[in-house]
Amino acid sequence: MIRKEMIAMLLAGGQGSRLGVLTSNVAKPAVAFGGKYRIIDFPLSNCVNSGIDTVGVLTQYQPLRLNSHIGIGIPWDLDRNNGGVTVLPPYEKSDNSEWYSGTANAIYQNLNYIDSYNPEYVLILSGDHIYKMNYEVMLDFHKENNADVTIAAMPVPWEEASRFGLVITDEKKQITEFEEKPANPRSNLASMGIYIFNWNVLREALVTLSAQSNCDFGKHIIPHCRENGKHLFAYEYNGYWKDVGTLGSYWEANMELIDLIPEFNLYEEYWKIYTKSDVIDPQYIAADAVTERCIIGEGCEINGKIYGSVIGSNVTIGKNSVIKDSIIMNDTVIGDNVTVTKAILAENVKVGDNAELGVGEAVESKLNKSVYSFGLVTIGENSVIPAGVKIGKNTAISGVTEKEDYPGGVLEGGESIIKAGDEV
Repeated sequence: MIRKEMIAMLLAGGQGSRLGVLTSNVAKPAVAFGGKYRIIDFPLSNCVNSGIDTVGVLTQYQPLRLNSHIGIGIPWDLDRNNGGVTVLPPYEKSDNSEWYSGTANAIYQNLNYIDSYNPEYVLILSGDHIYKMNYEVMLDFHKENNADVTIAAMPVPWEEASRFGLVITDEKKQITEFEEKPANPRSNLASMGIYIFNWNVLREALVTLSAQSNCDFGKHIIPHCRENGKHLFAYEYNGYWKDVGTLGSYWEANMELIDLIPEFNLYEEYWKIYTKSDVIDPQYIAADAVTERCIIGEGCEINGKIYGSVIGSNVTIGKNSVIKDSIIMNDTVIGDNVTVTKAILAENVKVGDNAELGVGEAVESKLNKSVYSFGLVTIGENSVIPAGVKIGKNTAISGVTEKEDYPGGVLEGGESIIKAGDEV
């Protein structure tokens, strides 16, 4: 086995509970984004564009969609005999079998995988952020400072700093202190959850702390390294970065793609975002259809009007239907005379004729006000919305629903319909 200078370990096992019904049956990194991508495409593409050819993807929650999307890594040129992409689920061992508990525990359970490449450096990534970053530049910074650990950090507005884990640095960017969501922050440099470790330093920390339950990088590994005199540095990043962990931030990040001059450009030649692409028929857009400020995927049939929306592939939108400020994922079928306003429809949803989604005032969700907010209608994958119903804001629907599920043909704002067997 050829020794690798740096390999990446991509943490993609999270449930993403703050995305509600969007992640009932799929891991957050596998959720569709931007019409043709999935969230995990961004860190994977960053790895390839940064010259990293060995990536371990750690999966756990609902891994099927993620596994089939990644496959053997062909779209990212990661189908290699030596290295490439490897999906790493928890597995049965001779002495015990356990789920990953905590981000660092997941890495600890894969020591043998990392050791097989004997890398000098290990890059730790999350699978649920939207951004472009050249990890090679971060590695150069790590080497120049003779760092043991480098943490990517980005400036956030001072008024929001108390929501983040913050690093305090000296003039050379060496980390002197950490503050976890402080009431009165002394820094506005927020950790991005992206780390480069010297492998010998990380390995020692993982082995030492292996008995710690829910072993985590932010809570356990980083403090351990600091307490043991290791050199920790902050690599400051000033580009676009979005944690799409809530329905609101997920919706916003999609909407930012269709700005006149998007802050985050999916189409730059020098930093491409790669994804698994199926062979799909061309779009069909009817002569009297309207498409303004939107992304429309391949294989769509558009007979209605679309304004300020992101439409995935193989979506059908019927005659006289109007879609505004919404995200419609792959393989969804919307009937005739339907209006959809500020909604997120997951994959393979069916909406009957004359339905109205996103009506009335925004009312607090009775199901989970911290998840179902932002005035959105959220429909989980494989759901069916019957013809002629009206659906209010801050609502959630999951499953095959029927007319009887809607009292008087209406799902009031803040209400939900979650069919048996579906999670929220």
